[in-house]
Amino acid sequence: MSKNLDYYIQILKKVSFDVTLFKKELEKALNFLTPNEQHVLRMWVNEFVSDRQDLQIVISN
Repeated sequence: MSKNLDYYIQILKKVSFDVTLFKKELEKALNFLTPNEQHVLRMWVNEFVSDRQDLQIVISN
């Protein structure tokens, strides 16, 4: 895992208490990362929000 990808995952974990902030940071990460890193991050997000009803709306949009 690249340092940038790891960094954004850590940020997303820290802001997961707020849906709006989580969405904002996810958008930033997806704009910054390479296509391959974006794919890995999307897979991680899907797994991370699977048991978080409040955050599932972020991936459904």
